[in-house]
Amino acid sequence: MNEIPNKTYDLEERSFQFAKRVALYCKKLPRTVSNIEYSKQVIRSSGSIGANYIEANESLSKKDFSMRIKISRKEAKETVYWLRLLIETNDEQLEKEGKALSQEATELKKIFSSIIEKS
Repeated sequence: MNEIPNKTYDLEERSFQFAKRVALYCKKLPRTVSNIEYSKQVIRSSGSIGANYIEANESLSKKDFSMRIKISRKEAKETVYWLRLLIETNDEQLEKEGKALSQEATELKKIFSSIIEKS
């Protein structure tokens, strides 16, 4: 269930699966004050990646599409930040999964950057 998914599906599904994996990862973290706060932030930002991508696909203009894609990219960057804080403030046993999630967020950011360049 926590393995890295096959990346052949569409970006809406990929971003959904990513947000789901982030939420499941956060459930495994010890319940400390910092983990609770960082988890809230990373769950919000990771979910916002896909939500804004869906909004971009339903946009009414190119300008709106571009803005939503830029927001998705911004949220992916923010997700990397919160994941880094979680990784670096917890035990090594959760580090591998956290780094895999961070890598996926980075890949999503690159995908959105590419979409921005092409539109």
